[in-house]
Amino acid sequence: MSNSFFAMHSRMKYINRWALMRNTSAENISEHSNDVAAVAHALAVIKNIRFGGNLNAERAAFLGLYHDMPEIITGDMPTPVKYHSEEMRREFLKVEEMACDKLLSMLPEDMRAYYESAFFPAEGDEYLWRLVKAADKISALIKCIEEKNAGNSEFEKAYQSTEKAIRNMSLPEVDVFLEEFVPAFYLSLDEQNS
Repeated sequence: MSNSFFAMHSRMKYINRWALMRNTSAENISEHSNDVAAVAHALAVIKNIRFGGNLNAERAAFLGLYHDMPEIITGDMPTPVKYHSEEMRREFLKVEEMACDKLLSMLPEDMRAYYESAFFPAEGDEYLWRLVKAADKISALIKCIEEKNAGNSEFEKAYQSTEKAIRNMSLPEVDVFLEEFVPAFYLSLDEQNS
């Protein structure tokens, strides 16, 4: 069991997202976490460059990369189930916490403190975690766009609710990303290259 953290990490590719939705293209949590890490990094860069922030963009990417790793143990709980009630949410948070503890126990003891903040927010990371949450939602929005572009109307309501949730975050760097980068996801490869 010891030192199996990265072997477990590699299993993220086996956990599919959007389990209750018909997908034209499957998405796993490994792919999703890569997207979240890239977007969280970009959001921190936008905050620093455009809004005078002083965020560690690489740390935002680190947090995004590992944010869904506990789902190797818990599975990807569909949003309607996860947020069905406050009691359900509290119980699921307990399960997630146990999964995080289990994953950390798979690292050598001298490395655990470094990775702990990827599972349990560290002091000073609050804003970065807000960006990771925004990046998580943006990744979901992009998935909805891709599915809609493929003719899958199943994702229309998810698109609407996800976009609304993102806009309600009231983060200027998120608004910039939505305005400047998300429109390209509606384009074909040829249109993106021109």
